[in-house]
Amino acid sequence: MTPIQLYKLLKQTESLKDKRHPMFERNRFLKFLMFFMVAYYAALMLIMGVSLGAGMRTEHSAAFHQLDGGFFYILIIDFWMRFTMQETPAQKMKNYALLPIKRSFLMKSYLFRTVFTWGNTFWGFFLVPFGLISIVPLMGWWAFFGWLLGYWLLIVANGLCYLFTRALCMKHMLWFLVPLALHAALICACVIPDHNIFRVPFILFMYGFAQWNILSFLIAGVAIFLALWANYRLQMGMVHDEVAKKEEVSLKRVSQFNYLSRYGAMGEYLKLEIKQRMRNKQVRMQFFMGIGLITFFSLMLYFTDAYNGDFMKSFICLYDYVIMGATTLITIMCYEGNYIDGLMSRRETIYDLLRAKFYFNSAILLIPFLMIMPLMINGKISVWMSLGYMFFTMGVLYPCVFQMAVYNKNTLPMNAKLSNGSQGTMMQSIISIVILFLPIALEKLSLLLLGPQWGYMPLILLGIIGIATHRLWLRNIYSRFMACRYENMEGFRASRNG
Repeated sequence: MTPIQLYKLLKQTESLKDKRHPMFERNRFLKFLMFFMVAYYAALMLIMGVSLGAGMRTEHSAAFHQLDGGFFYILIIDFWMRFTMQETPAQKMKNYALLPIKRSFLMKSYLFRTVFTWGNTFWGFFLVPFGLISIVPLMGWWAFFGWLLGYWLLIVANGLCYLFTRALCMKHMLWFLVPLALHAALICACVIPDHNIFRVPFILFMYGFAQWNILSFLIAGVAIFLALWANYRLQMGMVHDEVAKKEEVSLKRVSQFNYLSRYGAMGEYLKLEIKQRMRNKQVRMQFFMGIGLITFFSLMLYFTDAYNGDFMKSFICLYDYVIMGATTLITIMCYEGNYIDGLMSRRETIYDLLRAKFYFNSAILLIPFLMIMPLMINGKISVWMSLGYMFFTMGVLYPCVFQMAVYNKNTLPMNAKLSNGSQGTMMQSIISIVILFLPIALEKLSLLLLGPQWGYMPLILLGIIGIATHRLWLRNIYSRFMACRYENMEGFRASRNG
């Protein structure tokens, strides 16, 4: 079989894998929702490209120079957006690592597909209309195509840098701080001084693409080559370690959390929730990423005035409270699917587990509360807004997310660093949308009807009612889970063995 035929076969296998996934028939709504969101953001970027190009053209003779002077902002946004959408080649090729196919060929194939993926052209919805308005009238079509090709090369290099960072983050989450520090330093160097020292070099570099200057293309090509080489070496080693189950083991002092033993079975499950986040790679990564996102959004709102609008304040405050619990509770029972048979061997076990999850996730809401406190001190977020969203999350949103315990039946691996995870279901998509936008709608309606002084009282009261009745709705979830336990256990076993 020739390399081209093998490449086509791998591409066909990837398509069949998605179609034969057990959740394929259940996530058609999610596919429609993703298509709608992509179309929405594409239209939004198209409008931004037209309006920005037209607006700058009225003020500057070379409007594209204004964009080129800050092109790194596009690369920074593109970099962090990829964390929610793009997998590393090592994640994809693990399934083929034991087949009689050279791993080097598999890695090169996936890196090749990463370079020429359609996602690298998404910024074209913004750049094409902007360039048609600001470049073509001044310099012609040839310069426009060179400028557009230059941006594509930079986005490809940026995507490869993301892949390298994502692979390092699988080894240790502290690598997440490296791009965060570099991007923060670059933004501070351009924003804090009166004169942006990088503006002129950036403009000359991007202008070289429009002029088809070989030096600009050479720099971009070298960056892509180095990023490809670094990804190849790093991810080949990761695939070898994962398939061989190679792990670095160090002796550590084991925390027993004996003070929780006084609470009986529920105390044992509280210990389990804590140890999951301390010992298991997947759960620990979700936990620390939640803390990182809360810190990022809080600092962004504290140090800048770009998000001082009422809606963005409400969204950031709500997001800070929701993200810690939602990242794990939206897949509630999926990690427990690894040992669901043991849990089902004792009566009332699932009920005690659900109570422990509720108490633990309610307790960690103190983390976003403390991080939002500086925003309350400087007046950007009111105390009543913070309390309203905290109680509403605990007493209303958590009961909504806990309903997924009845519907989730797909086991998630807890330690596999290269795991692809599971496809989302329609119910998970609906719950995610509800918990992000329903509270803001209720807040705005309450403020409109009751005014700023009493507008957050309905959120607080609804939350207190949900907290006071938590045993009732947890018992209801437990009863419904037990009613369909055999179907759920079959799904957990099938996805675990697969």
